Amino acid sequence: MLHYFKFFNFYIAVLFGLISIWFGGNAIYLGFALYLAFYVLGDALLGDDLSEPPLLNAGLLKVMLYSALPLSCCILATALALVSTPSAPLPHLLYAQFNIDINAFTPQATTMQTIVAIPFLALMLGGVATVVAHELVHRVGNPVAVCIGRWLLAFSFDANFSIEHVYNHHVKVATQDDPATAPRGRDVYTHFVIAFMGTQQAGWHIECKRLERNKLPKISLHNKCIRGWLMSAFLALVAFSIAGINGIAMFVALGISTKFTLEIVNYMEHYGLVRCPRQPVRPRHSWNSNRRISCWTMFNLPRHSHHHAQGAVPFEKLKALQDSPQMVSGYISTMVLALIPPLWFRIMEKKLAHWDEHFASDREKEIIAKQFK
Repeated sequence: MLHYFKFFNFYIAVLFGLISIWFGGNAIYLGFALYLAFYVLGDALLGDDLSEPPLLNAGLLKVMLYSALPLSCCILATALALVSTPSAPLPHLLYAQFNIDINAFTPQATTMQTIVAIPFLALMLGGVATVVAHELVHRVGNPVAVCIGRWLLAFSFDANFSIEHVYNHHVKVATQDDPATAPRGRDVYTHFVIAFMGTQQAGWHIECKRLERNKLPKISLHNKCIRGWLMSAFLALVAFSIAGINGIAMFVALGISTKFTLEIVNYMEHYGLVRCPRQPVRPRHSWNSNRRISCWTMFNLPRHSHHHAQGAVPFEKLKALQDSPQMVSGYISTMVLALIPPLWFRIMEKKLAHWDEHFASDREKEIIAKQFK
């Protein structure tokens, strides 16, 4: 049972984070600090999880994943509570019709505390919504799982990740044609802009080809990309009803921050690695991590080498693959390093030199040499 429970740890951490925000005031700072410390120190002190137990209770695994949707709604509601005003449509209606002042129960926070709460909430939303959605959208034979995954991604304006990630990134990973793979020398901030635009374009082209094959109009509700954008628009409308213009601003800030978190993770997972497009994807084409807390927190997403070698394998069956290229550290620690480009480049230069010598094929070495002529 412990092997099931360990994947619930992130939900417990998120509930702690939400409680600290609802306390308001300096509890927001303290909660954020403890939240980061738990994941950074946990990875540093608790080492790797190399276990590969058989998890056969499909019902419990499904509850574990699908509960991410109501929890994501709680995260958004908490974010909106920080900025809600009595004049917003829903608070105004409740007070006018039922004499209920819901703003009397919202967290009390200064402007600075609210600003700090945004990346705090984005980390929580990224872990709950984006990570779980990533697992669900790979289950292409299960329309319910894919639908829930797309709704989870809509919180960060990224429902169409379900198209690009599965049908483009996994096919073109570690090549120049993959917008999610950062080449050597590109910083994470530049990568965010390029990856955001590139993945949206790739998803649109893939969806248009599907519609052409099925003789359906591109500009219609048959288009999954358009439906994905409308899903985010619906959530924005909900945000407006709860907190007015402030709610729209918070929803946009939270969504962009969460999307940025995703692209930092993509950046870390694939930075600098190359692959000949004619070669199959192997474990060496992704940076891997077996850090205990990161794996438990992200449903084994850090076991990325196996995930890319066999994308259809569910999270509970991913293997540690200790002989694959290893990331600098756990995910939160590596994210911090990626945000400091000079330090990141210095560390990764040595990691990539090792990869070139011990993992790269002859053709991949030729590609690297051409990139740096």
